[in-house]
Amino acid sequence: MSEEHIFDITRQALWIAVRMSAPLLIAALVTGVVIGLFQALTSVQEMTLTFVPKVGLMLAIFWVTMSFMTALLSSFFTDQILPIIAGG
Repeated sequence: MSEEHIFDITRQALWIAVRMSAPLLIAALVTGVVIGLFQALTSVQEMTLTFVPKVGLMLAIFWVTMSFMTALLSSFFTDQILPIIAGG
């Protein structure tokens, strides 16, 4: 296997990792901004107010996008990794 092939597989794996984590990270970012804005407007500085909704929303987003993540990862393995393993 050549260096170019290894770099291509690594690039694809990193891109898949970004695509898989994007929904969770975007949900955490939006929730954090909204709650931070709410805290700034109301002067409520409760630590659990930022943590609990963010974790709850991230769990909900993970549950909704789990099939997308599984399909993405399994297609990467069947299309890219398994032929390399089978080819030796």
